[in-house]
Order: sequence, then structure tokens, then C-alpha cells
Amino acid sequence: MVALPPLVEPAEELTQKEVERYSRHLIIPDVGMIGQKRLKNARVLVIGAGGLGSPALLYLAAAGVGTLGIVEFDTVDESNLQRQIIHGQSDIGKSKAQSAKESIAEVNPLVNVITHDVRLDNDNVLDIFSDYDLIVDGTDNFATRYLVNDAAVLLGKPYVWGSIFRFEGQVSVFWDQYGPNYRDLYPVPPPPGMVPSCAEGGVLGVLCASIGSIMVTEAIKLITGIGEPLLGRLMVYDALEMSYKTLKLRKDPNADPIEKLIDYDAFCGAITDEAAEAVAGNTISVQQLKEWLEDRDKGERNFELIDVREPVEREINTIPGSVLIPKSDFQNGSALAGLPQDKQVVLYCKAGTRSAEVLALVHGAGLKDAVHVGGGVSAWVSQIDPSQASY
Repeated sequence: MVALPPLVEPAEELTQKEVERYSRHLIIPDVGMIGQKRLKNARVLVIGAGGLGSPALLYLAAAGVGTLGIVEFDTVDESNLQRQIIHGQSDIGKSKAQSAKESIAEVNPLVNVITHDVRLDNDNVLDIFSDYDLIVDGTDNFATRYLVNDAAVLLGKPYVWGSIFRFEGQVSVFWDQYGPNYRDLYPVPPPPGMVPSCAEGGVLGVLCASIGSIMVTEAIKLITGIGEPLLGRLMVYDALEMSYKTLKLRKDPNADPIEKLIDYDAFCGAITDEAAEAVAGNTISVQQLKEWLEDRDKGERNFELIDVREPVEREINTIPGSVLIPKSDFQNGSALAGLPQDKQVVLYCKAGTRSAEVLALVHGAGLKDAVHVGGGVSAWVSQIDPSQASY
């Protein structure tokens, strides 16, 4: 067990109202009055008010964390409500940061909430982090995860990290001066397109609560100095098997020291170099596609429109006149032999990332005139056919 000191000093006192509100904490010997005073004095920054940020913010507020910061630049969409429980129907279209702040006020008006309605980047991350004792990272992309890690290392800050996908979740605590950091778990990001996002692969809504509550438990332990935190350990949860397992993590003695922030988008790569090369000059807009489809109906243009998403995604929405061939069929080679040789191939996915990767494969198979649709079906729904559902 790594012996860690309490993260913050206790506040001078609790008011009578606070004693009444937190009484169930106060009668736990390991927490008690001192522990609750530490929670009151703590400043915790939560990255994201989405799936993991929602339960984390609500339970941190309920626990009595004195100051909560929220970094969130997005707005509430109806598809968020299946898992992002801090938002409601009336919040659709509202800033997620503001919506979260209002919900926290209902849970615990004694908490001071600071909103950072910005996209976290190299220019603001160090200034934002410097005002907080602890970071709780609920982001869903690798570029931001590495940014959070490196900024925390440079500032000597601990942070709690969580990740979810479909039915599985992971949680760990990273604090470079006492143990591993995120780069010891993932020295390099996965190849672009290899790991689908929750928007592409989905997530069981209640999984957010399971993982988010563990993240808050770790935050409380760090703040109050009780228990054994997940520092140097990775907890893996499988909701279908209802199993938890813990893996040991160690610092890599040969890892390069983190001395500065880098270009994280370039480091992680949204798409492979081959895909970036393929889409250059071979991307059409949804407006162009609409015109092409009209020309095809009149017999003035001939092409095959291929949807490379998964079948379950196609049940939600689709571009009319397309056929389904999932990306995996291109990756294993089974789809390439069946592609038409006598007409142009046009590819689309949800937003353009997967179709870009498939486009590189199709070009490699010799169909150099193939193109893909920038923005994918999401752009089609928003710009051409808003009667369809988005996801």
C-alpha cells in the first residue's frame, strides 16, 4: 500500500447546517469531523459533464466538496439523456456546464461551482488546473486524456481517471510523484480508428453510474487521506459478468520524462496517414451527395453509395439509396472483391472517420476514383433530412 497524506488541510469549521447535512459522514470514524472539513476545503476539477462527469459531479457535490470546477464546452443533446443524468429534458440546447451547475445547486447549494465553458487545450490547461487540488477525468478521447495527464504531471497534481465502453469500464488513480501516470498504462495511443468511441460503439447508460461512483470514492479517499487508493492499480469492471478485477501498474523506469505539453491531436491522430492522404481531394459534402443522388435518379450519374457503419446504427438513420457494408468487411478483405468495377464508389459513416479509413483501403484495391462523404450521416441529418433521428 502506498501511504499518501491527505490531499488538503481541513477547513476551520463546519456550520450547524453543514453538520446536519453531512451527519452520516460525520459518524463514520474514518471520515469524521476532520475528514468532512477536508472535503469542505477541497477544490476538485471535473473534466466533462457527460456520462462520467454527471454522476461524479452529483456525488462530489452531495459529499460536500467545497469547490467544484467543471470544464465543458458542449451543449445538451437529446441523445445525452440516456446516461448523462445531471441534465434533463428542459436542458436540451443549453450549455452543459450551466446545466450541470444548476443541477448541483439543487443537490447541494453549499457548493461553490466554477464553470470553464471552454475546450481544454495547451493554452489554458495549466492555468485552469493550477487552481485545483484534484482532477477527475471523464473525457472520452485519447488526445484530451494525454493532455490531462501531462498537465497533471507538470503541476504535480493527482487525478482520478475513468473510461467506459459498451458494458466495460476502467478506473485508476495517477499521481506521478507517488506512482504511475497515464503514460505508464498507455505509453502510446492505439492506432487511429482501432478503438471506436462511445458515439460509434455505444455505452450502457447505467455503466456511467457504476464507474463514476468509483471515481468519486477514489477522490474522497485522496482528499481525506483514508483507505487504499487505486494508485498503481487498474480496476476493470465487466457489467455483463458483474465482475471486478484489479491489475497492478508500475512506473516505466525507461520512459522519457514529461517536460512539456505537445501536439496531442498529432500524437493521437484522428485518422491514419493513409486515410488523410486518401481523403485529400476525394471528399464530397452532403450537399454534393444530394445533387449526385438526384442525378443518379435521372440516369445522369452512376455510383454505388456504401454505408460502412454497423447494422444497428443503420436502424437509427440512413442516407436513402445506400447499401450496407460494415467497415470490418473491408478490413478483413471480404468486401473488396465484390466492389463494382464499372461505377464510382461513394462511402459514408456517422461522421467521416471510418469512411476515411475505408477509403484508403478502397484506393489501395485500385478504385482510385472512390470518394467519401465529409461529415457522414450526421451532416446529412442536420443539413438535408432533419426528420431522421440523430445519435
